[in-house]
Amino acid sequence: MNMRAVVPARARDRGQVTIEFLGMTPTILVTLVVLWQLVLVGYTFVLAGNAADEAVRAGTAVAPGARPGACRTAGLDKLSQAWAGGATVNCTTSGGLVTADVGLRVPLLFPGTLSFPFEVKGHAGAVEEETD
Repeated sequence: MNMRAVVPARARDRGQVTIEFLGMTPTILVTLVVLWQLVLVGYTFVLAGNAADEAVRAGTAVAPGARPGACRTAGLDKLSQAWAGGATVNCTTSGGLVTADVGLRVPLLFPGTLSFPFEVKGHAGAVEEETD
């Protein structure tokens, strides 16, 4: 004869939610960190493209001799210090076309601290303006 006491289902599951939550907390935190890092990568791509557009726009509006300085200044103008610190901006002219290449480092979790060892590149081009 089995003399086991009958324990209600609620009493058997007591504490189970707490254990499951504690077990899932690291997974939730890692997921949030990965999502945040992906946001930073995407934002860096947007910034690089915009900086290249600004640089080439400024480069087409000045004389060829002043182009590198105007291009670099315009490319870095709208970048915050976190991205502008390691940024590279290069403008070239070939066959009446002005191109700008911008390279930005992707920050690791917090802008202005460590960066990944790769650059996000932005590229833009525009036709050189004629002078009268």
